[in-house]
Amino acid sequence: QVQLVESGGGSVQAGGSLRLSCTASEFTFCMAWFRQTPGKEREGIAIINKWGTPIYSNSVKGRFTISRDNARNTLYLQMNNLKPEDTATYYCAADNFVVCRVSRLPQEYNYWGQGTQVSVSS
Repeated sequence: QVQLVESGGGSVQAGGSLRLSCTASEFTFCMAWFRQTPGKEREGIAIINKWGTPIYSNSVKGRFTISRDNARNTLYLQMNNLKPEDTATYYCAADNFVVCRVSRLPQEYNYWGQGTQVSVSS
């Protein structure tokens, strides 16, 4: 059972930056970030494979950067030029899929972090 622990959420003004971290208890091939707002489905926004190849959703492409440190089993999400619509609870997820796709549904993942809140004010 892989355990994921997130950190780095907080409050920031629009245009600001935050970096999220997610440390896993063991290595997994695919690691991803999701976000969710009340009343909406959890949305996959970025995923990265073990070789560091990232894929982004259109909603964050060009503003967010996903990366990972395999030696530390740690996943990162650098979020720049934040907008009020980025306000959400952010979750990291992991699994050993053969192919890492940002379109994978939340129910496909076996391992989740506890979530961290990001609030962006205008």
